[in-house]
Amino acid sequence: MPEHQTIEYKEVWHDAFLEWICGYANAYGGTLYIGKNDSGDVVGLSDKERKKLLEAIPNKITDTMGIVADVNLLYQNDLQYIEIIVDKYPSLISYHGKYFYRSGSTMRTITGKELDKAILKSQGRTWDGMPIPKLQVTDLKREAIDLFKEKALRRHRLTEEETRVDDIILMENLHLFDGEDYLIRAAMLAFYKDPEKWVTGSYIKIGYFGKSDADLIYQDEVHGSLIEQIDKTVDLVYTKYLKALIYYEGIQRIEQFMFPQEAFREILLNAVVHKDYSACNPIQISVYEDKIYIWNDGEMPSELNSTEKLFEKHSSKPYNPKLANIFFKSGMIEAWGRGFDKIREACVRYDGRLPEYHISASGIMVLCRACDKYLELLNGEEDLHLGQSDQDNEQDVTKMIIAFCKQPHSAKEIMNYIKINDRSFFRRHYLNPMIKTGQLKMTIPDKPKSGNQKYYC
Repeated sequence: MPEHQTIEYKEVWHDAFLEWICGYANAYGGTLYIGKNDSGDVVGLSDKERKKLLEAIPNKITDTMGIVADVNLLYQNDLQYIEIIVDKYPSLISYHGKYFYRSGSTMRTITGKELDKAILKSQGRTWDGMPIPKLQVTDLKREAIDLFKEKALRRHRLTEEETRVDDIILMENLHLFDGEDYLIRAAMLAFYKDPEKWVTGSYIKIGYFGKSDADLIYQDEVHGSLIEQIDKTVDLVYTKYLKALIYYEGIQRIEQFMFPQEAFREILLNAVVHKDYSACNPIQISVYEDKIYIWNDGEMPSELNSTEKLFEKHSSKPYNPKLANIFFKSGMIEAWGRGFDKIREACVRYDGRLPEYHISASGIMVLCRACDKYLELLNGEEDLHLGQSDQDNEQDVTKMIIAFCKQPHSAKEIMNYIKINDRSFFRRHYLNPMIKTGQLKMTIPDKPKSGNQKYYC
């Protein structure tokens, strides 16, 4: 068997291999063989070496790391070798004050931010669950809390009785206090008016690009509590950054965006919930003429490392579980990984492509490509004169009204005939202009101000 993540072969023992044992204990466990070459063939140990190592190795492991490993003597024909079996430990293990981690076929020293995350994980805690001593419930933004309650009620995630409680009780019910009665980071991110006071980069950056990545035409930033950032960002992207192209089915005017708004919203929510806020980088949305990129300095569970796996059935393992629970209670996200089902359903309804996920050590990049219909309109493949379409369509509708009103009809009957439901739009664009030009005339009602006028040509 070749060497891999949990198996290593060494011909002789060196105390430096204690680092490997520490790395196994901090990763997934593993087995170290002494007396085998790199190919896994037994080369054997002398009686003197075997006796010395069977006594020294267990003692050195316990003395330097405080853990116990199984050290076994094995035989193959006339050759003897040693097997050291190391279990995965729930708490982080150090060797001479350093922390090691086995990754693939290499051993790494854990330092800095990675060490902080490893320590939290070994304690069963997460970054968003750590307390902020100076933050009080009265410091939270009233509008953010009210928005949370409104959304939670609308989606039936909380009852009216549960939303009428004092803010302190609401935070307790959402499990946003730690054991010392301090609010945790998730509460600050979701409800504080300026989370960047504690966490640099807890905002969303949007840019519109031209022909190249260097051609930044304009940009915006969305700041404030995370519970408010989502709606603001979606509204901004779909009113300022994305252009709806227009086409008609009969006389019905249809707006076509490049990517479904429901799917974009779910992708953005995933970015917020899975973001590594300790990296202090904002979520970045790059909009182009025919695509959108959404980048997030975050992580997905190791088994969900491709687009295909993300859109398969999987359990929900948010990077920030406390923050995810707030968004779940608000009704903004689903549990059990349903968010990806919602993205798929929205793309199918839109006859569009699924987003492509590129997951790496530097973060998560999501590519949202424009749907075929949008590209057809963008490239003029449907022989549509978009600049004249509104005017041409109004002329067609006017002709339909003139033909229909050879006999007198009420405004409601005309609207039903041309399939327009908005009365003010109908009067502004068709009825009043046609009366003014003499194309339509009004009958005299039976009773003054009865509102039962009819129109004819």
